[in-house]
Amino acid sequence: MAIKNIIFDLGGVLLNLDFGKTAKAFQDLGVANFNDYFTQTHANPLFKTLETGDVPSEVFYDEFRATTGLRVTNEAIAGAWNAMLLDFPKERIELLQELKKKYRLFLFSNTNAIHYDSFQETFVKEFAHQFDSLFEKAYYSHIIGQRKPNVSAFEYILIDAGIVAEESVFIDDTLPNVEAAKQAGIDGWHLQAPENVIELVKKKGL
Repeated sequence: MAIKNIIFDLGGVLLNLDFGKTAKAFQDLGVANFNDYFTQTHANPLFKTLETGDVPSEVFYDEFRATTGLRVTNEAIAGAWNAMLLDFPKERIELLQELKKKYRLFLFSNTNAIHYDSFQETFVKEFAHQFDSLFEKAYYSHIIGQRKPNVSAFEYILIDAGIVAEESVFIDDTLPNVEAAKQAGIDGWHLQAPENVIELVKKKGL
């Protein structure tokens, strides 16, 4: 069945990330074991509830201080948390603009209100238009209350977008997320460094 829909992950696919920068920033604040709280493939309950929108940012800051015992400001926590967010390479945005002419494009990102505000602002400053305008619809975990790798999250998107799983591709750099998409009937493509999304899309013949 021909591909009609492409669902993109955000971080590590379209937006460059460096988890090490956030780990170091939190270590500088006094959190020596930050990787116990969050990595690319793992999030503890506090971070999971932030990503599903179950706790607002203000509550997250308070709970983070209570959990870690740190006496630091909301701004300091946000700064460390956002340190992992790098840049949107121009050529990846141009890729989306080209693919948009032939396919229905969607985004599905595990993110949170703190990161969301930061990368949206970064994108507008760089490209002078809204990031979400590149997609028919962007799905953010903290807004829809669903996160990867839950299969139900992909099923939700299929229904909401009105698309057929067998006509859809999902691209993510985290294998459990790709496997979850496959369980929902979507063709999952695992982006593995050093390959970038442009090279992957070209290799797949899109």
